Amino acid sequence: MKTFKDIEYTLKRSDRKTASIYIERDGQVSVLVPKELSKARIEELLESKRKWIYRNQAEWHDLNTTRIQREYVNGEGFLYLGRTYRLKLVDQQEQPLMLKNGYFCLMSNNDSAQDADSAFKEFYRTKGKDRISERVTFFERRMGVNSNAIKIMELKNRWASCTQGGNLNFHWKCMMAPPTVIDYIIVHELAHLIHANHTDAFWNEVDKVLPDYGDRKEWLRIHGAGMGL
Repeated sequence: MKTFKDIEYTLKRSDRKTASIYIERDGQVSVLVPKELSKARIEELLESKRKWIYRNQAEWHDLNTTRIQREYVNGEGFLYLGRTYRLKLVDQQEQPLMLKNGYFCLMSNNDSAQDADSAFKEFYRTKGKDRISERVTFFERRMGVNSNAIKIMELKNRWASCTQGGNLNFHWKCMMAPPTVIDYIIVHELAHLIHANHTDAFWNEVDKVLPDYGDRKEWLRIHGAGMGL
């Protein structure tokens, strides 16, 4: 973690040609810059974006007051594909966690936080591998691109990422979002196979496929804090 005056930020250098500042999902400031960009130029960039950083971090704090602390007890609500399903503790079933008859059914001997966390994460990863892979293939055809490997994993502060080698990584939490929002996340990452940075050309690629991407992006911004265990 680096500090410029009162702004704390993480710095990542790469082969990119432009510098960008992002507010991550945990509220941290990330600065992405070309390899050779000087410290003085980075600090000039931070100073020029100071008001923007303040405004977006304040907004992040407001949105995250809605963060939900879920408990593994009967009746607690858990998200899947944009819908809330109540939790029901059961004595026995084929798998530790199953979605059936409108309930998330969790084996009662797995009701410790650690075991329940593992069961839910495995559920989202398994469902995500099938659904997200299918949708990636669908949008690849429409966008004329090809990705490499697809992984559903823990991604800390990002919903998804696209590597220079064309690998797509998706946070398991994506499976809590509505299908339309999952599609937006997928198209967003596939567009990075065409344009690495968030330029106007990048957003034009997204717009070609999802003209209403702004609404889907806004849903994720507002409700993302509530997508967790």
